[in-house]
Amino acid sequence: MVNILFIEHDGTEHSVTVEPGGSVMLAAVTNGVPGIDADCGGSCSCATCHVYVNQEWLKRMDPVNPIEEAMLSMSSDRKENSRLSCQITVTDELDGLVVTTPEFQF
Repeated sequence: MVNILFIEHDGTEHSVTVEPGGSVMLAAVTNGVPGIDADCGGSCSCATCHVYVNQEWLKRMDPVNPIEEAMLSMSSDRKENSRLSCQITVTDELDGLVVTTPEFQF
């Protein structure tokens, strides 16, 4: 099992435990974490599952692909640690992952 800590923009924390294999977006939606809208259902065709990944975890993830880059470029709240949670696969190596949701999803 993999533990993921979601922190809302106001500091409210939600800790979830999930099996490896799904996406971070799916972990949030399945566990009722607010702030992840996931309008496209994980097909990387919107940016409503935008999260900020704590810097220490970025190097453990695959790099941003061109489609994700295009979707992130539409966000006015983008930062250097922005990712779409639908594009982050939950693996054992991400046990303890910490992500923060932006105030608004677009």
